[in-house]
Amino acid sequence: MCGIAGVFGLDGASPRPENVAAMAAELAHRGPDSDGSFADGPVALGFRRLALIDLEGGRQPHTNTDGSVVSVCNGEIFNHRELRDRLQRKGHRFRSHSDTEVLVHLYEEYGPGLTEHVDGQFAFALYDRRKRRLLLCRDRCGVIPLFYAHVGEELVFASEVKSLLRHPRVPRAVDLRGLDQVLSLPGLVSPRTMFEGVSSVRPGELITAERGGLRKELYWELDYPLETDLDRPWSDADAELDHHAGRVRQLLEESVESRLDSDVPVGFYLSGGLDSSLIGGLMAAARPEHAWPSYSVSFPGGSFDEAEHQRLVAGKLGTRHHEVHLDDQAAVDVLRSMVRHAECPVRESYNVCSYLLSRRARASGTRAVLSGEGADELFGGYPGYRFDAGGPGGTPAGPAAPRDLLEEQLEGEANRRMFGLDLRYEQDQAAALERRRPVYSPDLAAGLDTFAVTTERLVDPARLTGRHPLHQRSYLDFRLRLSDHLLGDHGDRMALANAVEMRFPFLARDVVEYATRIPPSLMVRDGQEKAVLHRASAGLVPPEVLRRQKFGFRGHTSTDLLGSEWFAELLSPATVRRQGYFDPGTIASLVERQRAGAHQVHPHLDTDYLMVAATFALFVEEFELPCLG
Repeated sequence: MCGIAGVFGLDGASPRPENVAAMAAELAHRGPDSDGSFADGPVALGFRRLALIDLEGGRQPHTNTDGSVVSVCNGEIFNHRELRDRLQRKGHRFRSHSDTEVLVHLYEEYGPGLTEHVDGQFAFALYDRRKRRLLLCRDRCGVIPLFYAHVGEELVFASEVKSLLRHPRVPRAVDLRGLDQVLSLPGLVSPRTMFEGVSSVRPGELITAERGGLRKELYWELDYPLETDLDRPWSDADAELDHHAGRVRQLLEESVESRLDSDVPVGFYLSGGLDSSLIGGLMAAARPEHAWPSYSVSFPGGSFDEAEHQRLVAGKLGTRHHEVHLDDQAAVDVLRSMVRHAECPVRESYNVCSYLLSRRARASGTRAVLSGEGADELFGGYPGYRFDAGGPGGTPAGPAAPRDLLEEQLEGEANRRMFGLDLRYEQDQAAALERRRPVYSPDLAAGLDTFAVTTERLVDPARLTGRHPLHQRSYLDFRLRLSDHLLGDHGDRMALANAVEMRFPFLARDVVEYATRIPPSLMVRDGQEKAVLHRASAGLVPPEVLRRQKFGFRGHTSTDLLGSEWFAELLSPATVRRQGYFDPGTIASLVERQRAGAHQVHPHLDTDYLMVAATFALFVEEFELPCLG
């Protein structure tokens, strides 16, 4: 991982190099090891490096042999060795052993079609000096961020928004549509951000900038088969499950092996659940002589503490285990830093855990960690998938907490209707809008209809129409929960805040695309979510973990943190009134309800709104955004 920044003059004018230098300096936490720059004609590029592969020779920017193509890349190209061999046979000469150098040579061969050949997690800017053409690109799943703003005749871009804000012409203002997304959805959804005028490159998007304008296109999208095109089930369902589990295990072995490629120490995050335990088991199998470092968060005395299972897995795998003990005060202590790096308010405190994990990893000498994100969304891991496995009108199979099942079912149905798959859409959204309206200040509440989440299209309905209900839910979870939230403010931003790279074996291109072809009936079987992964984990994961019921990760809520005088002040009528975005009376009422232990019909609704309000107050302060009060 690294940080990139740059400016491109759409009118052909040369940017000021000092602006780009300031933008790159803001990204020093992402790349503390070295820096680099390039300027020519209408483009100026800045780079901060976190050295993981080819420590001495992998400095950026990269150029091709004659210097006509220049690139800066944040991330990893995991199939770079295969690509390098292919390109060398075609006559290309490399200057380093860096994985990201393949990009300039791929562009020479394939032009903008280079995206079809790379498997990795990346965001890059590539400049063609002959054609005066700039490409901005983000990986398929959205692991690596890339933001941009169009100011005057300049296109300004960077790995984080705080870097863009160092450019003197990028404005500081709250994007109200982004705020409504955070209140309504798990998090932000590209291209929306919390900053007006700032956009996020979408996962799988390639933007071409040339004199006079931009062209945007998706080069990849998660695509499930039509329900009518699903493969007919085998006569022996158990044999079919074995077949898919065997192939998934093989693909994961290959994915883990490629993600262990590093010239610095690598470890993994261990939650105590199936996904991270499987990743750890595959790492142990790949290097049986090596004791990998593992990192976990524990909540001493908390009902959601998983330390027992974390220690069990660490002991079975022989890891060098590290625990971060998180109590209420520790969560409060890093809340401001978390918001600064997340660059958005949040609905829950999970990001605090991620921030502290990366801090511990860095302090222990680990520079890259593997993690299990993506497994739930691709392999049917949330309780609500039990409703969908049997098709429309399905009923859940097997035990689960009634509250979790109810929430998952309601969320799944609401999402399907939100994106145009049910005639009750308008009625449902009107009701949801009215539930949110009292949270906003009177002035914003009066105009909510103009910036509500329903005023823009967040996903492509064509990817949902005619698909199996389980695939519909998976697509929506992938786009609304995973890409910009779990991989973004929760993943990349929290890890790189402490100069640690996260790698996600479940999100290898081959794994993702194979998962789309597994029959939905095998995803949940005999009441067991992720049945394919359970079968694939045999011999790698302790039986005690395989027998566990799905345990959703939970962190501190606003109720837990209200004991802090500082946290309570963020929600005080004076603070809320001064900032002017939320209604002081409504927030005060929610605070009192939380302190009294009262809840609305939805058990997490009050907590969600209060955590958003508190972290939004920090967000406004930290980025010196205008108040409306």
